[in-house]
Amino acid sequence: MIVTHSKPKEVLEHIHSVLSTTLPDDAISGELVDLVGFDDIEIVAELLASRSYLVNAVSSDRLSLKDKRTFEGSTLEKAETGAVNASLAPQDVRRRLEETLRANASRPLFTGVAQEAPEVLPHVYSSSSMMQSGSLSQFGSKYALPLGTTRHDYEEYEEVIIPPARVIPPRKSERLILVNELDELARGSFPGYSSLNRIQSIIYSTAYESNENILVCAPTGAGKTDVAMLTILRVLNQHRSPISPSSPLHASIDRNAFQIIYVAPMKALASEIVRKLGKRLKWLSIQVKELTGMGILSDTRTTCDMQLTKSEIAETQVIVTTPEKWDVVTRKPTGEGELASKLKLLIIDEVHLLNEERGAVIETIVARTLRQVESSQSVIRIVGLSATLPNYLDVAEFLNVSRYKGLFFFDSSFRPIPLEQHFIGVRGKPGSARSKTNLDRVTYEKVSELVRQGHQVMVFVHARKETVKAAQALKDAATIDGTLEDYNCEEHPQWTFFRRSIGDSRNKEMKQLFDLGFGIHHAGMLRSDRNMMERMFEARAIKVLCCTSTLAWGVNLPAHAVVIKGTQLYDSAKGSFVDLSVLDVLQVFGRAGRPGLETSGEGYICTTDDKLAHYLDAITSQNPIESRFISGIENALNAEIALGTVTNADEGVQWLGYTYLYVRMQKNPFLYGYLVFITQLTLHLGMSRDDVAEDPLLGQKRNFLIMTAARRLASARMINLAEKTGVFSITDLGRIAAKYYIRHASIEVFNKEFKPKMTEADALSMLSMSTEFDQIQVRESEVKELELLMKKIPCAVRGGTDTSQGKVNILLQSYISRFPVEDFALVSDTAYAAQNGGRIARALLDIGISRKWASVATVLMGITKAIEKRLWPFDEPLRQFDLKAEIIYGLENSREEYSPAELASMTSVELGNLVRLNERHGQALRNAARQFPTVTMTSSLRPLGSNVLKIAVSVTRDFDWNTKVHDSGEPFWLWVEDHEGIEILQFAHLLLRQSTNTLDVNFMVSIPTDIPPPYFTVRFVSDRWMGAEDEHHVSLDGLIMPAPSHSHTPRLDLPFLPRSSLCLPVLEDLYSARLHDFNAIQTQVFWSLISTSMNVLVSAPVSSGKSLMGHLAIWSLVLFIVPNRTLAGQSLLDFRAISNALNVTVELSAGEGLFSPYRTNTIRVVTPSGLLEAVDQRNFRHANYPSLVVCDNLEQLDAAYELSISLLQHITQNNPTRYVGLSTSLNDPTDIASWLGVDPAALHSFRPTDRDQSLTIMYQTFTIPHSAALFKSMSKPAYMAIKSVPSRESAIIFVPSRGHCRTVAQELITQCVLNMETETGFLPTFVPPRYVEAFSARLQDSTLVDFVTRGVGIFHSGMSKADRNLVLELFAEGVVPVLLAPRDACWMLPVRAGVVVVMGTQYIHLEKDGSGPQLRDYSLVDVVQMQSRAVRHDAPGHFFLFCQAEARDTFSKFLAEGLPLESELLDSSLFEKWYKERRRDGSIRSKQDAVQALSFTLLARRLVSNPVYYDMEAGSQNEVLSRIVDRLEEPVL
Repeated sequence: MIVTHSKPKEVLEHIHSVLSTTLPDDAISGELVDLVGFDDIEIVAELLASRSYLVNAVSSDRLSLKDKRTFEGSTLEKAETGAVNASLAPQDVRRRLEETLRANASRPLFTGVAQEAPEVLPHVYSSSSMMQSGSLSQFGSKYALPLGTTRHDYEEYEEVIIPPARVIPPRKSERLILVNELDELARGSFPGYSSLNRIQSIIYSTAYESNENILVCAPTGAGKTDVAMLTILRVLNQHRSPISPSSPLHASIDRNAFQIIYVAPMKALASEIVRKLGKRLKWLSIQVKELTGMGILSDTRTTCDMQLTKSEIAETQVIVTTPEKWDVVTRKPTGEGELASKLKLLIIDEVHLLNEERGAVIETIVARTLRQVESSQSVIRIVGLSATLPNYLDVAEFLNVSRYKGLFFFDSSFRPIPLEQHFIGVRGKPGSARSKTNLDRVTYEKVSELVRQGHQVMVFVHARKETVKAAQALKDAATIDGTLEDYNCEEHPQWTFFRRSIGDSRNKEMKQLFDLGFGIHHAGMLRSDRNMMERMFEARAIKVLCCTSTLAWGVNLPAHAVVIKGTQLYDSAKGSFVDLSVLDVLQVFGRAGRPGLETSGEGYICTTDDKLAHYLDAITSQNPIESRFISGIENALNAEIALGTVTNADEGVQWLGYTYLYVRMQKNPFLYGYLVFITQLTLHLGMSRDDVAEDPLLGQKRNFLIMTAARRLASARMINLAEKTGVFSITDLGRIAAKYYIRHASIEVFNKEFKPKMTEADALSMLSMSTEFDQIQVRESEVKELELLMKKIPCAVRGGTDTSQGKVNILLQSYISRFPVEDFALVSDTAYAAQNGGRIARALLDIGISRKWASVATVLMGITKAIEKRLWPFDEPLRQFDLKAEIIYGLENSREEYSPAELASMTSVELGNLVRLNERHGQALRNAARQFPTVTMTSSLRPLGSNVLKIAVSVTRDFDWNTKVHDSGEPFWLWVEDHEGIEILQFAHLLLRQSTNTLDVNFMVSIPTDIPPPYFTVRFVSDRWMGAEDEHHVSLDGLIMPAPSHSHTPRLDLPFLPRSSLCLPVLEDLYSARLHDFNAIQTQVFWSLISTSMNVLVSAPVSSGKSLMGHLAIWSLVLFIVPNRTLAGQSLLDFRAISNALNVTVELSAGEGLFSPYRTNTIRVVTPSGLLEAVDQRNFRHANYPSLVVCDNLEQLDAAYELSISLLQHITQNNPTRYVGLSTSLNDPTDIASWLGVDPAALHSFRPTDRDQSLTIMYQTFTIPHSAALFKSMSKPAYMAIKSVPSRESAIIFVPSRGHCRTVAQELITQCVLNMETETGFLPTFVPPRYVEAFSARLQDSTLVDFVTRGVGIFHSGMSKADRNLVLELFAEGVVPVLLAPRDACWMLPVRAGVVVVMGTQYIHLEKDGSGPQLRDYSLVDVVQMQSRAVRHDAPGHFFLFCQAEARDTFSKFLAEGLPLESELLDSSLFEKWYKERRRDGSIRSKQDAVQALSFTLLARRLVSNPVYYDMEAGSQNEVLSRIVDRLEEPVL
């Protein structure tokens, strides 16, 4: 009813009198509603929110300036709960009240207009009608306490009692689902169940018969885990295949096709979930495992507990993890990150943790999953399980749950055992003696009363020692009170049996307390003692059990009543005492009441009076669940940028749209405006409801949040930020921070403290400054023990025991040294420091290596392994094996120190004597020494230019492989550092496998031209084994680098020659379509090639027209040599196009027919192998030698190519044969020209930058090792490269292998779908679908259809010729604008594109000897060929090279200056074989003959110019050739 008033001032006075009473707000709220009216009920909230100020304001009609400021401050405080949206200044309140009352007075009692009824949701089961709306109550910030709530005040405490909720009667459509009604799969997974309970029956059809996302809000103990089980069974059912009736059911499940993730809030709960699910799914052969460790997982094994190797992950179907671990996992595209690719179901338990500090992590993982669903177009079901919460509609919206299908809310009346809740606020200052005394007293009173009623009680405390203290306090109080006999259980029929059993325990306190009816239970007790306590309590042989919360999480042991004694517990993560979490309270309360034995339960929480309202509000769900995402937005954004999912501000805004923060910002904007103000300190978002109305999607506000966070990251050098475009790119620092879960604030600290040279003490000090340890504080009670520890640890501690950094440092060193720690809080802090210290040390190591700081990287490598192994670098390394203590003792106390390699070389008898034990112990020591990872390193120097040196390192395994010890591989670092040990010049992270005997690694380093360093150091460091290190000095004494080349030809600014310069009309007509004028390079070489008969070498950029000039120089009998059959085929096609017009015969020749007589002008195309076969016939009496030999593609000169041309030159040395050499730009073509007999005037050597065509070259570097993760991270940059040019441009993407073509194609299509919001991918809009379908129908490989219809083609030699030609046709027509090809297809690909992207410059090579896969680099020649596909004569080209960071300098140098070219004869078995045959047949009779024969090779010239490359000393040509002959003669003799 609307109450009207004609005299607003009188009503205002009435309101003033109501506010002035001493009654609580709840008591006067109803009267205020009657006065103001229900339609304006929000004014009541305003009045109550500032009640004390308004009483004075209304009476005095004014406020002093001081009062106004105070009042405005209180308004901001109220804003945090969303209670105040309008001004509460007294004059404004008075004005609004008067206006409202006048409006009500003039309004009729009945309007005749129906009001919109509140929305009724189908699956919301609540005894309160207010909960149906899912929004806050009419009072703005909280719900009223349940009906029947009573409040009692006592001298020592205040108590609020909330009765059990009224049970909601079943609806007509409800019925319990019997287990025997379920199908075979579900029935077998519910053993011992007769039916599902009420909640499970309601949700069954949605959970098991649909793929709807679900949010289940229900009380603890209501059976939510079984709902999760139903959704798991749904996934299993969807991955079944038909089987024969005789086959077991589990055989029908494809266990490799899916994975399920269960995210539990705590490790203890995760272990319990693994146990429960594993037991129930065992009959289906479903593996359930835990993945919760936050340590660092290497490629092959774990370094801390509860982690899984890659193979274990692949074999596991259900993985139970924590939010933080799942966040880490999903940041990795491979390894553990491969979980996300097979994910079908994500279950998030305890979603209401969104309201706590860890809630930001839950938001992060849900947002990432939702984006994955959208990007991959995959189906990932999300199931949220939660305790009852008020704004469940917001959480449902966040989880993408349909409020009509997937949202299920059940209030506390659905608890299996009705619970009466007692909230007790103990009086006295927190921590004071009075407060502690009152806490002990009220605990005793409540426990004593319950025991007198015949009930069992669990008393929960928060430290192991407190369990005994609490029991002793209860015993003492009962003794004083004379009620100790009430606790006695001697009348129990099994008491004597239990008394006898407990007599076997060593726990004295447990024995003594048992006799009095008390028990204790905590994780520090022996497992047998804990089991005994559980059995005794379950049998009611103990009345009171004092325990820690681990009992509530890990064991299902209910009691009639639970009492939480105190709510302060020590949190090592924060380094201080914190409030008991609401999650823990709910879990403990879930243990109250014994299902099947009792009809009710009681839960007591005893806290301080200042925390009473907090727990009352939280447990009864009075406050809305708010987002905590802003507090971690920088770290979350950095992770997304590192993952490649956010590359600019717009994508960041879109990403924020998936978070719970976005949902709540729309509902409660003022709160988040205020929070941003607090977070940013100086920047105030200033959000209001007007902002939401003007910008309902909050685009501007989200952009502000993203850009503010991005600027913070950029200032920490974690990302690169382009302010104008809003583009983000990750840096090494940011990538490392994301990988190791390091906060951006810690990175800021490291930026200040990191130095190129640091001692172990410096590094430990820096590590201890990490903000991850900010919570650890120094307490007075610990100082003495810390000082004792500091005296024993090896490294000096900066700050001593006075700072938290010093404390962390001391604890870390004590942990490594295995020193015992006594104080309980210190034990907890030590565990926290060790757990996080290893992770942070790994991050610092990666930072040191990325900055190429050799000294500090070596130090950090030692610290990292020291924390992981609890072993100092100076300790005995064989401690890492499971050897007996006496063996280690004998080894450490021997007279001399021996390395593992030295020990491995000794006999078992010698080792037994060394450790003063027998031969058997010596054999165990020898086995360990033989298995300790050691290697042998060799190196050779290969100068590639005047200032570039290739160091070829060979690493040979020198230890016995044991799979139990080494698992599937041993990771290690290999780097080259300068002679001072300061800078890492180049590095590699490698893996030794059991099948690997030798790994070959090439390092490219720059050599100063003035004073070269005396040596380099190659350092080998195991990634896991302390002491497994070695170094190899590479001496540069006597190093002779090739002289700088001065033979490059400057490109002259000449007028272009016209086509008519050929003076041959036939040729002019043939080339009229391709050639109008000769370009600059063609013009410059025209005279030498066309108008003279000199030998000529043209070394010019790719696609500069040199091959055409080679064709024009042809006459008479021509031998056209190309490196391989692919190029031979292309040359044949080119020549045959003009052969008829010129009356020239074109043929592919080899062997005897190569020098046969000819009747007409003939062009014979030949490969080196064919030429070698011909010149090896040794019957040249009637041979017709060619008048012209064109050597094309000389940059691909290999042993066969060089040997065949050298032999040809030898046999034609007396004939007038002209030689023309063609190659891409070379670094130093002098010796090639000399080899071909080219006069300096006819040597035309142009640099790559001399090309006429416009070609933009861009490099993007990556630090991720060669893996699927690398290509996943490259996919978005590749897409951006494609889109960086006009839309009609085509693109060619080169990948390492055929297998990469499809995966990369799918990734590119996904990126296109996400960004273009179209399912047609790259397919141009002008191409009609029917046109594409017609072409697709002609494809023989149907798997290509999905790619072609989305505008992506694939080209490689494994495809049928018809499919290859069809794809090329579509690409040429622009129907398929993106073409993917493997590395080796670059030589057979006849098309060009506006964009060429080389995705990675490494590939996996499989050795024929079965020694395992080896990672190899692309050859420079291959990269140049790929580059040529972007060079076009009619339009600019764009070449993108994605490579490893350390390879960029090498590629950029040689792509800009020309390729190095050396002889490969000495590395070829072909050359050695040829020499042996010539010696055998007498062609080479003497050493002089051999020197003479070799003088025709390129090798002879390069031996003089670059002797070090061939491991030779400098000398004249005859001298070095003589040494080569001596080397060749050794195996012959």
